[in-house]
Amino acid sequence: MSTKPRFVIFAHNATYDKLHQVGTLGLTAAAMGKDVIVVLLFWTIKKLAQGLIDTVDFPPEYGAQAEEVARLLKEKKVPPISEMFREAKLVGQFRLIACSAGLEYMGVDAETVAKNVDEVLGLPAILSLTAGAETTLFI
Repeated sequence: MSTKPRFVIFAHNATYDKLHQVGTLGLTAAAMGKDVIVVLLFWTIKKLAQGLIDTVDFPPEYGAQAEEVARLLKEKKVPPISEMFREAKLVGQFRLIACSAGLEYMGVDAETVAKNVDEVLGLPAILSLTAGAETTLFI
């Protein structure tokens, strides 16, 4: 196991605004030399399995501003979520882990998800892996 400080993100919400935070925080922490672990739960697993991880969508309460924000993201050349994840792996230690129970609960194909993550683990293994982290976020 790495001796670097662990930076853990439990990613539950899968709208673009939440995934953007997972991507930017994970990428930044990896670039700063932290051992980053992103645990995908419920909706993030579903979105990944459906091939929609880069979809720019927002919660309904922000619908009035969604079009403008999407335009600004494109104008500013903000990279897709999947690109942020790839970049994080290039600049540092960054792992995507899917919760095995989440695969079942969300009714997704385990093989599809397994191809897009570093590991599929059960909750006991996830909790052991993330115990004692310097930073733990739930997004």
